[in-house]
Amino acid sequence: MAEVYVGLGFTTSASAVEIVDAVRGIVPQGATLVGLATAAVKASAPALVDAAQILSVDVAAFTSEELAAVPVPSPSTRVEQAVGTASVAEAAAILATGHGQLTVGKTSTGAVTVAVASKVPPASAGFPASTAFPASTKIDDEMECE
Repeated sequence: MAEVYVGLGFTTSASAVEIVDAVRGIVPQGATLVGLATAAVKASAPALVDAAQILSVDVAAFTSEELAAVPVPSPSTRVEQAVGTASVAEAAAILATGHGQLTVGKTSTGAVTVAVASKVPPASAGFPASTAFPASTKIDDEMECE
């Protein structure tokens, strides 16, 4: 079961209910929501704080500079002019997952924009996902303890 973060951007008029509905509507079936992610300037918005409490998750927040450094498939010049980065939802989801894979691109539902990224599994740390070791690899017993 994939662990996911939902990145989100929202207008000041968005309510906690709208945020919760958007999040629940985008999380893929069978996935586990482990957190929300957004721009630092939005992280303390009462609607987001309430939504995170309802969903029983934490909120990860990133500066505009951090978000702007993430390549995304759906940048927006309108968002860039408003908050200093061409992506909030997609970039925040990717950053919150440790540069995981974007699994659902940005989707707008009125006052809320959401995107989903899968968390990078800790077991893969240090090895690319495609790394495979040949079955014939033999480890010397004396080296095994070093």
